[in-house]
Amino acid sequence: MAAEEIRQDIRTVEQIVDDMSLFDDDLMSMVFDRNIEATELLLRIILKRDDINVISVVGQREFQNPVVGGRNIRLDILAKDSTGRHYNIEVQNKPDGAHVRRARFNSSMMDSRMLKEGQEFSELRDSYMVFITHTDIFGYGIPIYTVNRYFEEIDAPFNDGSHIVYVNGSYKGEDAIGKLMHDFGCKESKDIYYSELAKGVKHFKEEEGGRRIMCEAVEKYAEQKAEIARLNNLLDSIKKIMTNMKMGAEQAMNVLEVNESDRAMLQKRL
Repeated sequence: MAAEEIRQDIRTVEQIVDDMSLFDDDLMSMVFDRNIEATELLLRIILKRDDINVISVVGQREFQNPVVGGRNIRLDILAKDSTGRHYNIEVQNKPDGAHVRRARFNSSMMDSRMLKEGQEFSELRDSYMVFITHTDIFGYGIPIYTVNRYFEEIDAPFNDGSHIVYVNGSYKGEDAIGKLMHDFGCKESKDIYYSELAKGVKHFKEEEGGRRIMCEAVEKYAEQKAEIARLNNLLDSIKKIMTNMKMGAEQAMNVLEVNESDRAMLQKRL
């Protein structure tokens, strides 16, 4: 790569980092990873509870589906509090990313990992699936949408401990949740109300060591996206050959001279 192309790539990455806010899951995951103080602030405001004491929090946690060929998920934030309650916190810029059935799926994947062999179902702790969406995806203009199960016939709660919460990121009130959503949209730490969030944003966007980590993460993400696009294009070509030339998958991959590493991944998707 020519020197000018390298400089251009660096400038592109730097601009991407400059434009990031906590609505970008890469930055959000890094700011909250192992950051108990910021995670407690977030959950206490969203859930309107002062008794949440976080004991662990990790960013970008992947859950493998136990079913062969089943869909895996990568959680932006996974936290646990002192009572054993589990929290999955996701940020989504597009409505499709916060589909109501995704909430159901993520919640079930969390629940399936809480009990060990021999434990009673009554020992299953509460779980909270929290989506922070860039826009008001339900359109009612309220800051928070809380979803719990109810008995329809008697209008009484069905207390199974499963909770789903959607946060309207476009809400601009002067209350705590309004200030929190304001902070999520800030690109510079100086504009953030809550110091717990400002410290993390400043580290990963404005301080040399943290910014370098952030830039490396953006580059890695871009490489992953490019690889996914390459495999998707290759998969489309294979399917077209299979359809148009009445070939099997192996024959189609032979025509395209697909290497062994790619074959193994593509076979799972055919």
